[in-house]
Amino acid sequence: MINKRLLIKNLLAHNDENSFYDKKRQLNIGEREGKAKFLKHICALSNSNPENNSYIVIGVEDEDNRIEGIDFFDDSKIQNLINAYLDNPPRISYENIPFPHLPDQLVVGLVTIKPNHGKICSFRKNIWKYYGGSVFLRDGSISMPKVFDIEIKDVNSAQVASIEKHSHNNLEYTLQGVFDFMKKRKDYNPSFKVFKEYFVVCWAGKAKKIGDELYYSRVDIELINEQVKLFYSDLDEVSIVQDDDNFRITEYVHLGLHDQFKYYPLEEVVINFRDNGTYDIESKLLFEPPHFDKKTLYHIYNTNQALIKKLQKGISLTSVEKKDLRNLPSTYLLCYLNDFKEALTKLKEAKPYLKNYNYDIYQSYKESMRIVRKVKYN
Repeated sequence: MINKRLLIKNLLAHNDENSFYDKKRQLNIGEREGKAKFLKHICALSNSNPENNSYIVIGVEDEDNRIEGIDFFDDSKIQNLINAYLDNPPRISYENIPFPHLPDQLVVGLVTIKPNHGKICSFRKNIWKYYGGSVFLRDGSISMPKVFDIEIKDVNSAQVASIEKHSHNNLEYTLQGVFDFMKKRKDYNPSFKVFKEYFVVCWAGKAKKIGDELYYSRVDIELINEQVKLFYSDLDEVSIVQDDDNFRITEYVHLGLHDQFKYYPLEEVVINFRDNGTYDIESKLLFEPPHFDKKTLYHIYNTNQALIKKLQKGISLTSVEKKDLRNLPSTYLLCYLNDFKEALTKLKEAKPYLKNYNYDIYQSYKESMRIVRKVKYN
C-alpha cells in the first residue's frame, strides 16, 4: 500500500514537472477557465503516460516546492466532470493528504490519473478556449495541443514504478501516524479502529447526543495506512457507524430561514474493507433541497443584493444587516436550489467581499459552494 504523503515527498524531491507529474498552487474548478485548464492537464497527462499513473500535486509553490497546503476538498464526484468533457477519459482519484506542519483545515491535494490503456483521450465538447476534438500531450512541463493522429508512447513506466515502490507504507509509518493523530486531536476524543488486521482508521470529533443518536462536529477522519484525510469539517454534523467490515459516515448540513433551521442529510460515504488487503469507497448523495415560499425568497434575494452593494461601497452595516450577512451564503444557496439560477452567479461575485469582511462568513461561503458542487456533479 502506498503512503501518499511519502509519495508526494518523493515526487517533489526527485522530479521537476514533467510528462507524468505536475504541481499547482491552487485548483479552481468552480470557474470556467480553471475547470478547462484542469481538464487540459488531465487529458495531456493521460495521453503522455498510456501505461502508468500520472500525478498532479496541489498546494505547492512552483518555484521552491514549498508545501503551503489548500482547503480540504471532498468532491467525490470529480470523475463525473472528467467523463462529461473528455472522450476515453482516464480514471481519476482526488485525495487529501495531511502534513504535520499544516493547520488542521489545510492539506495537499493529490490527483492520481490512471489512463484508458491504448486509447487517446480528447475533449468531447467545447469549454473556454478549448474545442471539442482537441488532444493534448505533455511537452516537458507544459500541456500542448497535438494533432489527433498522434502516436502515444510509454517512456515513464520504470521511473513511475520506482517512485511508487519507494513510497510504500510500513509499520513504522503506520504507528507514527496513529501517534501523531492522537496527539494532534487530543481535545476532540480521538479514537482508532483496525479493520481486517491491517487498515487503521483514526477519527476525532466533538460529540453531541440528540435523543438516542450520537453526532459529531469538528470531525477529522484519516486512513492512516495511506496518510489520507477522508473527511474534515468545522461546520457540519456527522454520524459515524462501524462494524468489522465497514466505516460509514453520514454528513448533515444546517439550512433554513428566519432562525428556523433544520439538519438535512447531505451525503453518505461507506469505506468497505476486504480480507485481501483492498478497500473501496462508495458515496451516495442524500440531499433533497428544502423548498420555501417564492415571495419570501425574492425578499431575501433582494436583501442580499443590497448587502453586497454596501460592502462594495464600504458602507457600515447595522446590527440586523450584520446578522443577515452571516446567513448570506446559505440564503443565496437556498435561492439557487429553489430555481433562482442567477443566485449562484451573485454568490460567486460576492466572494472577494465576504473574504475581506469576515473569516467565518467566508468559510460559510466555501461550504455553500461545496454543496453546489456535490449537487451539480450528481
